[in-house]
Amino acid sequence: HHTRWARFFSDLKYVVLDELHTYRGVFGSHIGNVLRRLQRICQFHGSNPIFIMCSATIANPAEHARNLTGRDPRLINESGAPSGKKTVLFYNPPIISKELGIRRSYLSVTRRIASAFLREKVRTIIFASSRLNVEVLTRYLKDRFERTYEDEGKIRGYRGGYLPSVRREIERGLRNDQVLGVISTNALELGIDIGSLELAILSGYPGTIASTWQQAGRAGRRHGDSAVILVGRSDPLDQFLVQHPDYFFGTTPEHARINPDNLSILLSHLKCACFEIPMALDEKFGGQEMGELLDYLADNGVVYEAAGQYHWSDQTYPADQISLRTASPENFVVMNLDQDERVIAEVDWHSAPSTVYEDAIYLVEGVTYHVKRLDYDQRRVYVKEVEVDYYTDAITNTSVDILDGFQDDSLEHINYEHGEVHVAWRVSGFKKIKFDTRENVGFGDVFLPDHEMHTTSFWVTFKDSYLASLPYSKADLVDGISGLGHVLQHVAPLYLMCDVRD
Repeated sequence: HHTRWARFFSDLKYVVLDELHTYRGVFGSHIGNVLRRLQRICQFHGSNPIFIMCSATIANPAEHARNLTGRDPRLINESGAPSGKKTVLFYNPPIISKELGIRRSYLSVTRRIASAFLREKVRTIIFASSRLNVEVLTRYLKDRFERTYEDEGKIRGYRGGYLPSVRREIERGLRNDQVLGVISTNALELGIDIGSLELAILSGYPGTIASTWQQAGRAGRRHGDSAVILVGRSDPLDQFLVQHPDYFFGTTPEHARINPDNLSILLSHLKCACFEIPMALDEKFGGQEMGELLDYLADNGVVYEAAGQYHWSDQTYPADQISLRTASPENFVVMNLDQDERVIAEVDWHSAPSTVYEDAIYLVEGVTYHVKRLDYDQRRVYVKEVEVDYYTDAITNTSVDILDGFQDDSLEHINYEHGEVHVAWRVSGFKKIKFDTRENVGFGDVFLPDHEMHTTSFWVTFKDSYLASLPYSKADLVDGISGLGHVLQHVAPLYLMCDVRD
């Protein structure tokens, strides 16, 4: 519908992209195609806007900007922003089982450290690694620091799923100094104005050096002194970084990677481009001619050729078929039965099976709700507020089946392949975890349909002849390969800027 905005597009001079480092992976690949479409529309209306892009620290800002916009950028890499002295501390929880390498719970250590500073009225932000951890820490600290009516609202949680009005209220409270401490996922890692905080506590390594500095930067954004405390988990990557701080401080942040020409992503945006403006046969999209893909769309009746141009011919609106983050646009709404089914939160489609199954304890800013009913078809969750001393944690099982290998190579002892796979995951049950002691006090079953995904994957196969030559039993070989898989999973984030759970 750009023709309704013709005056806007014809006068457009500047396009500002903040937080450029977040436009990476699948999300960034979508955004790269959105920017291709935007520039195509601007050209149609006779404008050629300048792109101004701002990024937190990444290793390849100029290259990343070029990959997103298709233009050669001018890099300005000296900061004039005011900043005071910042003290960075790495804290490793004490060992409680030397044989198993188990350390004291990083959540309880985070709570203890945060309590010491909050008691002295130090304005603090705590970053947790998951939404559940945000709620658990919020519950702990609210119980400790909100014992009177006057103290209510001093401690707030912040995460995806809270209603927009609640998030705006929390942001105002931070700017106005009404909130003393906030516990957040990486939702507050980005450039939302939350005023001047004095301490950032990172409950576990965020996964990338870039994210660590971004979260650390939420404290001391003006002239005052500030501190950052990273609490290490028992995970191998956390332990390596906490015990080798020189590696962290001496390593450049990760590279931001995108692939706008991924066939699945490119094809969906090519449909949108044809819908917006007919595409000439020799026209380039992202620097490449699209003739073969346009012919494919024509063969499927989506576009038709007339006078050397491809016109949209399908009855659907192609942008409706794209989700920029590849998540389903259908959220589950959480409704409180005690308040005439008032909506209190939202849960994204992907997270719902492991969060709001029947008999789950769902937490919103530390308040516990019992899930009475999950209406899967209508995307509704019915809850009642309850007073319990435990929360629930889902048990998830995942299976991966190889469908087809279309790219392979061989080394002396292994084959490595790329191909199509079918992924299925199911929430089979849940554990009840006591708040204070974190002991398991019960369990239950969950009966929900499987989630399935058709995607591509890489895998490595050890040759039988090589395994047979090793002086180990089959059980030891299986353990060894499982251990190697565990190592690869934990090392991957150092190079791929992904999460361990991806």
